[in-house]
Order: sequence, then structure tokens, then C-alpha cells
Amino acid sequence: MSTVGIIMLVHTALGRAERVARHWAADGCPVVIHVDRKVNRRTYSAFVKSLEDLPDVRFSQRHTCEWGTWGIVAASQAAAAQMLAQYPDVRHVYLASGSCLPLRPVKDLVSYLDARPRTDFIESATTADVPWTVGGLDHERFTLRFPFSWKRHRALFDAYVTLQRKIGIKRRIPNGITPHMGSQWWCLTRQTLSAILEDPDRPEYDTYFEKVWIPDESYFQTLSRLYSTNIESRSLTLSKFDFQGKPHIFYDDHLQLLRRSDCFVARKIWPHADRLYEAFLCDGDGHGKMAEPQPGKIDRIFAKAVDRRTRGRAGLVMQSRKPNEGWENGVTSGKYSVFQGFSDLFENFEDWLHKSTDTRVHGHLFARKRVEYAGGQTVMNGAMSDSAAIRDNDSHAFMTNLIWNTRGERQCFQFGPADNQAISWFLAKDTNAHISVISGAWAVPLFRSNLNFSALRKEAARLQKIEAEFLNTLRSPYTKARIRIWTMAEFIEAPMEPLQTIVDEIGAKRMSRLSEAPRMADLKGFGQFLQNLKNQGMHPYLMGDFPVAQDPELPSSVSRKPYLVR
Repeated sequence: MSTVGIIMLVHTALGRAERVARHWAADGCPVVIHVDRKVNRRTYSAFVKSLEDLPDVRFSQRHTCEWGTWGIVAASQAAAAQMLAQYPDVRHVYLASGSCLPLRPVKDLVSYLDARPRTDFIESATTADVPWTVGGLDHERFTLRFPFSWKRHRALFDAYVTLQRKIGIKRRIPNGITPHMGSQWWCLTRQTLSAILEDPDRPEYDTYFEKVWIPDESYFQTLSRLYSTNIESRSLTLSKFDFQGKPHIFYDDHLQLLRRSDCFVARKIWPHADRLYEAFLCDGDGHGKMAEPQPGKIDRIFAKAVDRRTRGRAGLVMQSRKPNEGWENGVTSGKYSVFQGFSDLFENFEDWLHKSTDTRVHGHLFARKRVEYAGGQTVMNGAMSDSAAIRDNDSHAFMTNLIWNTRGERQCFQFGPADNQAISWFLAKDTNAHISVISGAWAVPLFRSNLNFSALRKEAARLQKIEAEFLNTLRSPYTKARIRIWTMAEFIEAPMEPLQTIVDEIGAKRMSRLSEAPRMADLKGFGQFLQNLKNQGMHPYLMGDFPVAQDPELPSSVSRKPYLVR
């Protein structure tokens, strides 16, 4: 008997669910299936009969499951209690849906979890630290009541929320818990799961969470923090969401993409994706591969898809996507370059860029204390002072004057989440601005600092929130600047190509290939630093996916362009 038990929450496509259940059971994993009560009795009975030849496939008490309501949690509780009671050898319980598909041999998952017998895998972060929600409610989901279905009774839902806000209703959060949120697809140890189900205060917790909005994303995520001794704040299930918060559906043409992810399970699979089911449910022995799941391998493709969907292509105007016309005829007189994250990731980046481009490269022009002009100057062209107070009196005029007074010479400067953000929209809407961002690079100075970890966590959450707002500004349909955004993980894999592109774009006098790269900061242990932040409830997502057990490989040298000597 396997040490891993599988819970399946099934709503539709019962034929596909049957095949996946057989796949789990074939490798010795006991399976407990919950079928939505909305499935009619005849269909349910036929489904049960189709699996009656498998003694380790059981069915739990049925509940009505609807998105955003308590029924999904009740279904998970019933199936989990049955799994723990009937299979004493199970050490980890893996929650999946009927539309989930195993991507690697089941033996790989079992071996991976056996090597981590006391580790709980569940995304769990506080709403104060991380913007999990997309167009929804954050902390209010825990302080208001939600007795109406968002999907079936949207008008009542919105009206009741408005009423509670007006009269100032706030629910009392049970003592001893701090609300956390995360993906509903978890893998918990028997010890943690049984502690949650057998807690003497469970009736109070259940009563409270029954009126929380989308409790399946907060119930286990919150209570596991009370009992788990070792939480990995991540899900082993690959689940992607679009910019509206809706899950991406995987089709047959995603086959190679899913294979590259190294994830154990993927959701959500199109029921008619015959090629995917044939490829991943084929009979085969596991090779005990202990590779870490790396959803970051496909994050970039999804990020590009979201970018294409939300921003469209430059210059493309059609009936479904007609851009708004700008009112101004250029807010600055010349082109300039803005760099975010480069001075954090590279040492002496300003000096390197100046040598590579022969342009004037400033520090942080919008630093809180003073204007960091190039070369430490205190006064720039046009008698522009380095006083932060004068600059902040009218930051837009400051930027306009700087470009005007230095016209004919390209200006470059640094910008970051620690700077004054009042200029953000000005930069984003300026067609002359060329903005390059390495998102998440602000974490490098924190990683190398000597602050207490509690202070690091708080500062990381603050900086990430500011940078996320800036990135949202840059991705706005009103943005007219030229934007380049890399995650930090993406950038360090091949830094020379984007650096060469940036230098060529600035229009350096020397148009040859770069022969010298700026010195990159030492990132040894950085992946574990990010995982420590996750484990403490703060989810650092802007820098991309860094492997926990393996430090990123930095380029050791710069490849030179071959040339012919005559």
C-alpha cells in the first residue's frame, strides 16, 4: 500500500475522472472520490459501478459544491476523514480535482513525498503581504458575511456586501488564527490533516469559514499554520490563472509545455484533450526522478500570453481592440532611458553603462533624500538643484525640464520601489521613455543585508507591493512608453542579450558587440532566501521561479564575437 492517498473532487467529465482514478490506483495509491451532489443519481451510480473492480477506490459522502461556497471545503473534509480512517498507512493526502492530470509517474510523486515525510505542501500567505486576489475582495472576505452565491445571485451578493460596508459590520475572527490564502490544491501530512479535522474548536472554525468568501482557498491554508511543523508554501499542482483570475485550460498543443514543467499534476485539462491523456496516463514505470517541480519554466509563455491578451500588439488596431488616443503631443522633448533593478543586480552598473554608451548615466533621480545626478553633481543644466523638496514640489516639471535642458544628450537614470513613485504615470505615458525593468531585483540588497528576518519580510512585502503597482501601471492600456520587463530569474539566465539590446537602443557611438559585462551580485543561497520568505507567509513572486535546492547558474564569462584578421 502506498504512503500517498489521493482525494478527487469530481464535478463533470466522469469518464476522464474514472481513467485518472485507475491511473492512481494502479500504482497502489488509495483513492477517495467525492462526486458533486448536483450530479444526478443515475450518472453517479454508473460512475460508482465503473470503478467497483478497484477495492482501494472509495466514495465519500456527497455535498453540493459551488464555486466560492462552503460545499467544496465540506467535500474535502469528508473525503479526508474517510481516507485517514480507512487507510492507516497513508502518510500524505493529495487533494486533486477530476480535471487534474498526473504529469509524471506516480512513483516519482511517492518517492518525492517519502523523502519529505513531515513536510506539508500548501500555498499559505496572508492578504496583508501578498495581492493574491484579482478583481475581488482581500481582507474583507474574512470580516464580512457571504450567504449568497456570487455566480447565481450576483445582485444579492453585491447588495449585501454594500449594505455591510455602509452599516460597518465586521465579523470577529476566531481567536488564535490569522487568515491565510492560497491555492486550494494541497498535499498535507496525516499529522497536520488529522489535527485540523479532530480539533476540539473545529465547530467554531467551520461556523466561521462557512460564511467566508471562497473558503476553499483559506480554510486549510489558515488552519495548517496552527499545526504544521514544516510548511512549504507552494502547491505541487500546476495551476495557471489569467489576468481575470480564471484558470487556464490546457489543450493538446500544450503537451511539450507540460512535459517541461517537471510538475507532478496539472490542472485544468480540457476533457477532450485525448493526446494529453494518452501521453501522460500511458503505462510506464517511474524512474524515481527527484527533480523539483519547476512551473517557472512555462511562466514566461503564460506571461507573454497574458501580455498579448491585455495589451495587444503595437500598431494593431481592430474592431475588438481600438486603443485610446493620447491628448498630449509628447510630454518631453527627447528620448531617455529608465532602469529598474539593474543597479541592484549589478555592481557599479552606472559606470559600466556610461563606458558602454558614452551617455550621461544618473543614479536614482527620484531618491527620497536627494536627486542623485551623474558624477555626484549638485546642480544640473538649467540651474536644476539636487534638492528633493524642490523636485517633489512638481516632479512632472522636473522631468520635463531635465530632458529639455539636456537635449541632444541622452539621459539615463535608475528607478526603484524605494523611490518617490509620484512620477510613475508620467513615465508610463511618455512616448519618449524607454523603461527596462528586472522585476524582483530589489530583493538582492535585502538578501545581502544584515536585517532581522522579521524586518526583511516586512520590507520585502512593502517593496513588492510598490513594484507590483508600478508594473500594473506599465501594463496599463494608457501606457505609451517603450517597456521591457524581465523577471529576475529570466534575466540572469542570459543577461548579455538584453544588455546588448539596451546598449544598441540607446545608440552608443561604438556599435560593436559588448566585450565586458557588469559584475553581477553573488546570488548563492538566494533561492533558499526566497523560499524562507514563502515559508513565513510572504510570497515573493515578481522575481520569477528560483529553484530552492540549486543556486542559479551565473555566466562565468562573456563570449566574444569571432573576427577575421587579414
